Amino acid sequence: MAPKHQITKHSSLIKETENLLNQQIEKEASSSFLYLSMASWCEREGYDHSADFLYAQTQEEQGHMMRIFRYVNEVGGEATVPEIGAIKSSYGSLKEIFEEALKSEIEVTKSIGKIATHCLNIGDHATLNFLNWFVKEQREEEKWARKAVSLFSLLGDEGPFHLFSIDKEIGKLRNKSPN
Repeated sequence: MAPKHQITKHSSLIKETENLLNQQIEKEASSSFLYLSMASWCEREGYDHSADFLYAQTQEEQGHMMRIFRYVNEVGGEATVPEIGAIKSSYGSLKEIFEEALKSEIEVTKSIGKIATHCLNIGDHATLNFLNWFVKEQREEEKWARKAVSLFSLLGDEGPFHLFSIDKEIGKLRNKSPN
């Protein structure tokens, strides 16, 4: 068995970092498909603004996956195509979708933080610098998810009028500039 901190033949990544980044590729791909499933449910249920928002989120997560994938290959590592397990396709409510989205974003934030801490501890400043973009991005991702969840408390989620209002507001989240 190779030492834990062995650098691969033509890579500046140690194998452990490469493994962590490949795990993150899988998380980003799973997030993309999760949002796709959520968007599909919203569209079927008539929440068109939420569906559009989540379809866009699907593409964004796929972009995150590709950004990491390309980085691993560019630094001489081996990015692996992730295997995605079953993705939930049925939801009980619009509120459930956005609560699950927030939970997912928090998990991704923790995962990015784990990789960043690992890179800091081993002195991999190049990968740490690469990850800084994701740290900032995750702050924004959690912000929109918290905002979406808070709409249910602010506007109430009883009755079609309230859900229609929430759906419209969620559609506006993507158009707001990040702070």
